[in-house]
Amino acid sequence: MNDMTTQNRRPKQMKHHAYNSPVFIIALCAIMAGCADEKKEESHEAEGHDKQEEIVTLSRISVRESGLTVTIAEMKPLVGTMVVPSKLLPNQDLEAHVGSFVQGRVRKVFANVGNAVREGQELLHVEGLEVGQIKSNFIKAKAQMDYAEANYLRLKTLLEQKVGSQKAFLESQAEYDKARAEFSAEDKRIHSIGLTDADLLKFVAPGAFEKEGHIRDVLPIRAPISGTIVERNVVIGQLVDASTLAFRIVNSAQLWAEGQVHEMALPLLNGKPDVTFTATAFPGEEFHGTVIYIAPVVDERSRTITIRAAIPNPRGRLKPQMFGELRVPTGGGARGILIPAESVQKDGETTFVFVAVNDTTFARRNVSLGASFAPMVEAREGIAPGDKVVTKGAFQLKSELLKHSLEEDH
Repeated sequence: MNDMTTQNRRPKQMKHHAYNSPVFIIALCAIMAGCADEKKEESHEAEGHDKQEEIVTLSRISVRESGLTVTIAEMKPLVGTMVVPSKLLPNQDLEAHVGSFVQGRVRKVFANVGNAVREGQELLHVEGLEVGQIKSNFIKAKAQMDYAEANYLRLKTLLEQKVGSQKAFLESQAEYDKARAEFSAEDKRIHSIGLTDADLLKFVAPGAFEKEGHIRDVLPIRAPISGTIVERNVVIGQLVDASTLAFRIVNSAQLWAEGQVHEMALPLLNGKPDVTFTATAFPGEEFHGTVIYIAPVVDERSRTITIRAAIPNPRGRLKPQMFGELRVPTGGGARGILIPAESVQKDGETTFVFVAVNDTTFARRNVSLGASFAPMVEAREGIAPGDKVVTKGAFQLKSELLKHSLEEDH
């Protein structure tokens, strides 16, 4: 009986030793590690999926009460009106910087910021030795030319009467040509500092020195264009030179509306069409203009292209630096997926929409947007044709998603 008992116990002891063998333990660890890796991979996949698509589930009653509506995303021709956020800028052809062409001190100032000025109007007087020297050289060159001309004409008359010398006549002709060249150089120089023919007549006329000699070193600075003074940087007694910006004048009869469009929208722009501009300050009111410039290069960082339109502003209601929107006609045969602009929600810099999975389940879907075609917007990435995009009620779903996130954090 003892032998039988011993024999019956041996298999159990052998079985116990098998489970405790090193080979079995290693195999078991490998299987458990594999299972752990699979669970880890599944966990990572689930986390990545959650980041890409977060799910909101509502009851049928909540869906009905919130009035959720969906729109089926469709591939359509991108023909319509592109809305471009824009800013008004001065027309650079109607803007002028005013300063002195010579060194001197400000003697008088006749204009201030906000004043409307006309072309040629005196804005300030600059007093300096250089001005007097330029004027003096001009008067001297004028006198020498007049004398040389008189002598040339006298000798020419004598020669024609056959009582003069050919040699003397030729010498007078050379002196006259030389004097004319010197006067021409001084005339260009004096005009280059801003003096006009009317100014020249004042101080080269007979008796001008006795009458105005004490102010001959004064240079009047005039407005080169008509417009409004928007900047003044000089005061009486200030030392100025050619680098000093005394005034800035802007004529706002026409302004530039400038905005940025994504490079992918370039095929939608045909030529330089007529456009409308709506200013934030005047909602609902349209100002008509024409596209005058589409940048030939793409901004390296923003991947956008500058578009500029000239907007007539005869009544001066629009002001530089105003914000608004340009509405640009588009076409060209391009196609894209259009969704309602009200569907789009924002989370920081990320834009997203909600897509209906079924009647009560909605998935957040990150999207990349293209051109705006009010009230629609182009979805470049994240949406496929046939997706049911939530239109009305998207904000409520966003709030519900945020509430769930806060509850999970707590």
